[in-house]
Amino acid sequence: MKTDENEPIDAVITWVDGAAPEHRTRRAQFMARQAGVLSENARNPHRWEASDEITYCLWSIHHHAPWLRWIWIVAEQGAPELGNLPETLRKRIRIVRHEEIFAEYEHLLPTFNSLSLESMLWRIEGLSERYLYFNDDVFLTAPLGPDDMFEGAVPVLRGEWRDYSALASDTQARQDPARFGHVMQINAAALDGLDPRAVFSAAHVVHPMRREVMALLFDRHRAAFERNIAFRFRDLTQFLPQALHNQYCMAHGRARFAEPVDHLHIRSGQGTDAPPDLTRALLLGNALEGVRFLCVNDLPQLETLVPDARALIAQAVGGVALSG
Repeated sequence: MKTDENEPIDAVITWVDGAAPEHRTRRAQFMARQAGVLSENARNPHRWEASDEITYCLWSIHHHAPWLRWIWIVAEQGAPELGNLPETLRKRIRIVRHEEIFAEYEHLLPTFNSLSLESMLWRIEGLSERYLYFNDDVFLTAPLGPDDMFEGAVPVLRGEWRDYSALASDTQARQDPARFGHVMQINAAALDGLDPRAVFSAAHVVHPMRREVMALLFDRHRAAFERNIAFRFRDLTQFLPQALHNQYCMAHGRARFAEPVDHLHIRSGQGTDAPPDLTRALLLGNALEGVRFLCVNDLPQLETLVPDARALIAQAVGGVALSG
């Protein structure tokens, strides 16, 4: 894992417009064909909602990580409305279709499953060896340098060690949508025979990834990857590709850990049982001091508690007034 520190680093963002009529129709058709009952995490429509999150994400890159080379947006069809993004940023954006990264596996499309897509992002033609994976609901809120994400070839990870042994053996708890991500990390650990009592749980941040590591893991665990990408909707038996990547890097002494904590995660449903001012305070300057990464899982839900949430997020990502 040697690399020239001057080699470019790209960003990859997955995006979908769940309100698009064609997407909604196809999703309903394939959902109706599923055998058995899909889990809440697989069928909840908020998973495909587009509420301008990607616009905030792109603005945040423009303000806080202008050194990134290409910004690859992976979309089934269409493209996000880029609004008033500056021309210098527009020129760096590349749209990638699912068919391109699923070459030789087109029969598994369409997919409505982020885990399936994440398993194949490394196959983007022209993608840099080192890249940053963004969910479109993760925003940069402070200057970010290449060395914040990589030490040369070595990814800098953010998260914590967790004991998931109780969850691993509790069938009912595994059905809880809030624990879906934990289950995906348990499943990734199991691929390497790792004990669920000590799982590195990645935070909801931007993930530093090595393309060569993902290619190696795809070859090593080909059957598991092919099974992972076969699910059109999220399934409790899938694994988190980023977790498998992190495990490999850690096992080979090729990972570093960021300190102190520099991320904030506003989860779906957060604040519904507390005064709205407490939730709003999370988006204010004092709360964001020292925070580089802000994840907002459900912007429409957050707006019911904090009506000016968009304005506060716009301020956090660079002080840009955004419409919508």
